[in-house]
Amino acid sequence: MTSGRSARAGAEEWQPVCRLEDLRVGQGAVALVHGQSVAVFRTSREEVHAVGNHDPFLHTQSVSRGIVGARDGVPFVGSARHGHAFDLVTGRCLDDEHAALPAYPVRIVDGRVLVGPRRVDLSA
Repeated sequence: MTSGRSARAGAEEWQPVCRLEDLRVGQGAVALVHGQSVAVFRTSREEVHAVGNHDPFLHTQSVSRGIVGARDGVPFVGSARHGHAFDLVTGRCLDDEHAALPAYPVRIVDGRVLVGPRRVDLSA
């Protein structure tokens, strides 16, 4: 997946990364967004999430290869190697409160997936 040129929406920059149809439900893909490696996941027909691709436990760019699921209604990606799960909305690790991934807002506009700037507040 490649990134295109940035689109402006208000004061925030939204970067197109792919077409929605290019993402398979339940699988991750990698995109370069705002200079960062980002894992993009389509969890349902119209729901897409983006988090940092750097695994803080393995110290590798491997989050996009994780297993997608839901725990108590929270969409997550889990590592097949160490089992830790990360909330796809906030980036917080569901198994270790000291670990988190950067989280990015996602919009779908005219069938294109746009990723915004990194969220500063992990509760959103």
